[in-house]
Amino acid sequence: MMLILLKIPPMERGNGSLVTEFILLGLSSDTKIQIVLFHVFLILYVATIMGNALLIAAVRMDSRLHSSMYYFLANLSFMDICYSSVIVPRMLRDFLSALKRISLNECLVQHIFYLFLGETECILLAFMAFDRYVAICNPLRYNMVMSTRSCARMIAVAWLTGLAISSSDISFAVKLKYCGSNIIDDFFCEATALIQLTCSDVSEHNVAIIVSFIVVLLIPLLLILFSYLKIILSIVKMGYKSSKSFSTCLAHLIVVVLFYGSAIYTYTRPRESKPDSTNKFMSVFYTLLTPMVNPLIYSLKNKDVQNAKLRPRT
Repeated sequence: MMLILLKIPPMERGNGSLVTEFILLGLSSDTKIQIVLFHVFLILYVATIMGNALLIAAVRMDSRLHSSMYYFLANLSFMDICYSSVIVPRMLRDFLSALKRISLNECLVQHIFYLFLGETECILLAFMAFDRYVAICNPLRYNMVMSTRSCARMIAVAWLTGLAISSSDISFAVKLKYCGSNIIDDFFCEATALIQLTCSDVSEHNVAIIVSFIVVLLIPLLLILFSYLKIILSIVKMGYKSSKSFSTCLAHLIVVVLFYGSAIYTYTRPRESKPDSTNKFMSVFYTLLTPMVNPLIYSLKNKDVQNAKLRPRT
């Protein structure tokens, strides 16, 4: 998901020992502010888990939601729960810690799952756009094209592609050595922050970054843009401005803008040498705020979700 190609300057190695742990600077160094942030982010995290879990339960238990669109949505909610859980619990603990230490192995594990889930979500959002395209532009073929089997295959492709691409990224990341500063000016082991601290040659890693960017960000984004271009043209041609299908399109489009917009902003702008509060805010935005508001966005104008009964199927 990254498009930052870095030229790592020579780093002071001190006694020549390799870094085995990092220190996260977090969002603030002020103890009182950290306590406030702990409570704020705890509330946001609980809301994220509950909102997405309720949406998954609604899709699972209400037969009216047993269609490809809602299966995609349930997978997105599950992905958002996992995505925020990779980062937020550790961040909450660090708010209450004087020194925010994280071992190299813990950092890499967080890095692995963060990349895997983020890249998988990019691909899933593209398939959701395709689902809306078929629903509006080819409604008579919708049940055939977006059958339960086709939907399951697309979901599997999203997860497997995300796993394959992230595994490739990580295979290069684990080879990097860190022998200079161990200070990460962020609240988690963010990819570009780690690359900046390495004293290894990153030329191969940069190639992997470009491939990842093309496969999991550029191609899905182009598919989304193509789908919505066709949808808009179809709506203009058919002469109607609102429908249940288009309301779900609008919800999906908002989610795409939030997720892709914050990710592209973070990974295509140069990281400043000084602490960059904007970069941290955008990281918070796509790691916690976006997963929290996703179920709300999809529920606001969707009467099927609002009227879903959370009861076991008979």
